[in-house]
Amino acid sequence: MFKIIFLILFTSILLTMGLPQTNSKAFINGKIYTVNEKLRYAESVIVEENKILFAGSNKEAGKFITNSTKVIDLNGNLMLPGFIDAHVHLINAGFYLLGINLHAAKSREEFKEKLKEYVSKNRGKWITGGYWDHEQWDEKILPYKELIDEFTPNSPVFVERIDGHMGLANSYALKLAGINKNTPDPEGGLIVKDSKTGEPTGILKDNAMTLVYKVIPPYSFNDIYDVALKALESAKQFGVTGVHDISFKDHIKIFNEIEKDGKLTCRIYSILPISEYKYVIDSLESNSKKIKLGGLKAYADGSLGSSTAWFFEPYTQDTTLTGLPSDVILNGKLEEWAFEADKNKLQVCTHAIGDKANAWVLNLYEKIKKNDPQRKRRFRIEHAQHVRFNNIYQFAENEVIASCQPYHAIDDGVWAEKRIGPARIKYSYPFRSFLDAGLKLSFGSDWPVAPINPLLGIYAAVTRRTLDEKNPGGWIPEQKITVEEAIKCYTINNAYASFEENKLGSIEAGKLADFVVLDQDILTIDPVKIKDTKVILTVLDGEIIYDSR
Repeated sequence: MFKIIFLILFTSILLTMGLPQTNSKAFINGKIYTVNEKLRYAESVIVEENKILFAGSNKEAGKFITNSTKVIDLNGNLMLPGFIDAHVHLINAGFYLLGINLHAAKSREEFKEKLKEYVSKNRGKWITGGYWDHEQWDEKILPYKELIDEFTPNSPVFVERIDGHMGLANSYALKLAGINKNTPDPEGGLIVKDSKTGEPTGILKDNAMTLVYKVIPPYSFNDIYDVALKALESAKQFGVTGVHDISFKDHIKIFNEIEKDGKLTCRIYSILPISEYKYVIDSLESNSKKIKLGGLKAYADGSLGSSTAWFFEPYTQDTTLTGLPSDVILNGKLEEWAFEADKNKLQVCTHAIGDKANAWVLNLYEKIKKNDPQRKRRFRIEHAQHVRFNNIYQFAENEVIASCQPYHAIDDGVWAEKRIGPARIKYSYPFRSFLDAGLKLSFGSDWPVAPINPLLGIYAAVTRRTLDEKNPGGWIPEQKITVEEAIKCYTINNAYASFEENKLGSIEAGKLADFVVLDQDILTIDPVKIKDTKVILTVLDGEIIYDSR
């Protein structure tokens, strides 16, 4: 009896060993652009669990397909590595999706009416978000508090411009923040005041905005959890499987909880404020499968739309301005923190838009590198919008990543020249020059400042057709790049920018199975049609997380 039982158990074990023990999928019959120079195109991809087992021809793929393999027929559609967005504000985007949308306002009157309607349903609450853009209005004049005071006597309002570097406060919010005609400008900020009365107009720029932020009640954990899910839901619909998020400490707790609940549909490289470098050092061991820390965000200046981007020469539109260097440049903190972060092998990512801001940051990085010239740091400049051509070599020599947002080019291109004139426009968003200099060019959206859809970013980088359709041949056309180059900027280059190129960013054996499938072949269609392309499938860790079929 014992021998019979033993034989039954032994046979059972052998049979079990012969069965597939992993989750196997085959994506077949596709045009697969792998972003892998050793095998640029494939027809099929085999996935085991969450990793790529094979990429190649349909015929060779057949060797890996068993009765238990789930087969997904791509029907000839284009598959790419999952898109990675190198610069988002995920939580802000969630609030934007759930809150008031003032970006849709095309006139000052429409701005007022949309805000009035929203306030009527939320009386007594803080009204924030909005993301208006006065450059879309018939009269391109900044709004003022009197425009909204009449219907917000008991509702504090602070609605930001689309770039996040300027906002409009009503009189009630200014009162709560203690801002009046005698309030001095904080370092790195500007309280705009009426030239005749000296009273605040309600417009606050850059660091002056923090005066209002301090009196806005914080959101609850559940509020932020819900908006994060909303943002993640939107991201996956556009094929985004990874983001480099401009985060805060509290956001990390939210992301960890979402991952624990099995709802995290995106890999997150969290870039925290540089002032939090000690927290990041202490938290590195807490990195999880999908959440990674290691980057630090600093600010060198403001934005072009708010006329706070820092330039060598005065603005053409207002010759009294050259922009605003950040407070941490003026007080020396940025340099101090950057050196400390570098000593602890953290990645420094600095926002710089104006030409002087970019030059200042490049000089800082060069100074840091001299301390230990052999170490590979992967410094980043976020935005790198207006860079003098003679400064581009500093990017290359110091291996600085240019982390850019191509959609901004076709948006700013509508009005940028009136801000800074035709000469400086020539070195605006110099994508071609960056690539020709041998830089790692990284692409993102700056969502919710711009749409998260990477296909719009690729369209912008390739065509440079401004949103007003006045540049059909491209705005600064000599800076156009190819579709393949733009795809790399949204995939393997972004993986490199977060030190993850060995596991993400291309379709090849051993890497994580993150893919996007499109309804048009953006590599062969008229580039103008790229903006109309839709995502069919988004795949993360081998699992289909979005399916529009």
